Amino acid sequence: RGRPVPGRESKDQITSIPGAVYLSAGEAVWSRIRKISKLSPEYVTALGKMLPVPWFYVIMLSMRILYLGIFCLFLLTEFAVAQQLEPRRWTHLPVGANFAGIGYAYTESEIFLDPALQIEDATGEIHTGVFSYLRALDVFGKSGRIDVTIPYSIGRWAGLLEGQPASTRRSGFNDPRMRFAVNVLGSPAQRGAEFRQFEANTIVGVAMEITAPLGEYQKEKLINLGGNRWIFRPQIGVVHNWAKWAAEITGSAWFYTDNDEFAGDKTRDQDPLLAVQSHLIYTFRPGLWASLSAAYGGGAGSKIDAVQVDDHIGKALWAASFGFPIDRRQGIKIAYMHGQTTEDSGDNYDRIILAYSTMWGGQ
Repeated sequence: RGRPVPGRESKDQITSIPGAVYLSAGEAVWSRIRKISKLSPEYVTALGKMLPVPWFYVIMLSMRILYLGIFCLFLLTEFAVAQQLEPRRWTHLPVGANFAGIGYAYTESEIFLDPALQIEDATGEIHTGVFSYLRALDVFGKSGRIDVTIPYSIGRWAGLLEGQPASTRRSGFNDPRMRFAVNVLGSPAQRGAEFRQFEANTIVGVAMEITAPLGEYQKEKLINLGGNRWIFRPQIGVVHNWAKWAAEITGSAWFYTDNDEFAGDKTRDQDPLLAVQSHLIYTFRPGLWASLSAAYGGGAGSKIDAVQVDDHIGKALWAASFGFPIDRRQGIKIAYMHGQTTEDSGDNYDRIILAYSTMWGGQ
């Protein structure tokens, strides 16, 4: 009682109210709010006249948190893109070979948000453990493979919200992925001595990767490690080998089903994301290799309840990897990766990867 009510006082009076920064942050904030909540400026003013001041601010804060949650999902989408920057995914393998591996990735990121959100110095720190399994197949006389990846992450995001420290944590399984690939040209299905004597020149492969909505997801929370939707990713790759060198390029697209439990009962519809990656690989001897990689992904704008959200992804990546053998059937890989956003909002990050794998079968 006795406090100014939004919509009834002058701008100077409004900006003097504690927490009324939501009304003076500029048209950019109101544009975001109207896109997400579908409230017109007249309705927002009427809302301020009808509701008690604390409730008005609670609703405005909820809208801003919703936009921030969308952005955090956008960062997790970028993270998923980065996880796929992997060389040697079209390598000719002996039929019947099995590979199992465990890996660890540490990621530090610097996050850039719309200034109107008044979130500064935002950072992220993610620890991810991964279990993977691959089996080489004979697919109608062609070399094929099926692999499964199960990641588990522990993440912390922190920053200054209106000058005050704020942070959130998440831990749990990410959505698992399954990939089926066939080398349709230049890589016949072979075993034993026949495989060892074969020298692949140019290989062309196609693949389909499916991400299942089995990761940690709570619909009442905006930041989740699982996506609560299926993702289908068709791929086509070409590898050219000469002497100890190999050049590899892969084009792919992510197609998303709707998440109909976003932020409770809202529906999130996301456009496809397109990406291309390339790798230059040098093999010193069997099991000992090094590679340089680069990639770019863009697109994936989304809608919340049919309202367009400004969360377009643009990300450039590069990486250096080094693999070395422990013995004939075991190996270790270490890699460094850097991601750079090409949009006004996004994140720049650095990642260190350590992985171990073992092989059996394929004789």
